[in-house]
Amino acid sequence: MAPTSPRRPRLLAAGAAALSVVVSLLAAPGVAAAPTSAPPTTASPNATTSDVARAAACGDGADALVTGSQSSGFTATYHGQTVYQGEYYITAIWEAIGALDPGRTSQEKVSVMASAWIGNNTIDLPSHTAFEVCGTLDTGYVAGRGAIQAIGVQDVSIPTLNLTGAPYFGLRFADVDDLHLGQIDLRMTGGIGIRFERDLPGSSNVRIDSVYASGMPGHAIETWHIDGLRIGTVTARNVGESGLLIQGTSNATIGTVDGENVGTGTGYATFRMANDNGPNVTVDRVRSRGGGRGVFCVSNSRGARINSVDLANTGNNSILIENCSDITVAGGTVNGGGEVRLAARSEFPNNRNIHIALRVDNTSVRESPCGENTTWNLSGNGSRNIC
Repeated sequence: MAPTSPRRPRLLAAGAAALSVVVSLLAAPGVAAAPTSAPPTTASPNATTSDVARAAACGDGADALVTGSQSSGFTATYHGQTVYQGEYYITAIWEAIGALDPGRTSQEKVSVMASAWIGNNTIDLPSHTAFEVCGTLDTGYVAGRGAIQAIGVQDVSIPTLNLTGAPYFGLRFADVDDLHLGQIDLRMTGGIGIRFERDLPGSSNVRIDSVYASGMPGHAIETWHIDGLRIGTVTARNVGESGLLIQGTSNATIGTVDGENVGTGTGYATFRMANDNGPNVTVDRVRSRGGGRGVFCVSNSRGARINSVDLANTGNNSILIENCSDITVAGGTVNGGGEVRLAARSEFPNNRNIHIALRVDNTSVRESPCGENTTWNLSGNGSRNIC
């Protein structure tokens, strides 16, 4: 049976048979065994030559390595010394992390070369740690926790990750300073892909290069309380809620948010700002096809500019701006789908300083009630009912 809590001390190699006995004694009952075969390594369907080069380099410069397979067992080494050898993938990962220098003031790296299932367990990353999965990590479910998480730490990076399964959260963060996520591939059947917690202290200096997310019933990425966020690309496919939802997040620079069949049948959007989000948010491009909404700003969010949109055939509003201020959509196209709408609810201040420049075809544009200092620059055949 797979273990349910990490063992942190370093282990010395004392032979596979002796280690197998130790692991058996430490194993907890009630958790399903690892699968008999590891899932295949996955890669983004839009991978470029540079992406392939980065993937090929996964594992370079590692201080600790996890190798092996479900059939042959797993080995964790630290600077060439064996610290674990046995049947449990999750224990090999825990031991590799636990073997890192406890007094380090700069990053050491753990590279997981093996693919397998970690069971219903969590990988907690301490400060000054780089953790990458060069194979595919398949995960179970732990309520309220991430398959991988970093809470109350600094200087953490996940350069490469391929993750499958149905966790509560794929990745979970809070109170993190200086976090870097590189090439992240999440193909999940449950939970939320990446979550920054609402009810814990916020995070700062967060950089995310590229996320491909598909299949999860929740959000691909949901942030709370980040000061200083940089995102390259978020690609969401067949996601139940939002592609990228940012809340209480300021000083953010985002490249492309690209969604297909995101939030179908819901009020969520490929890109959503909510709950006092902002200010100083810039998004280069939002592309959305089908799904729920394309762009949604709500609940007193403010201070954001979207340079360009490409929205078509959304099932709900193409764009909904509701009780927001200082919002600019600087260009792009809307074709078919739900209307472009400026709206307001009574519990928040009315829209203020909203500036929209768009080509809108085959759907309508409506502003009700009238906001304060709204400017429109519209083209296309879409009908208009604006102030």
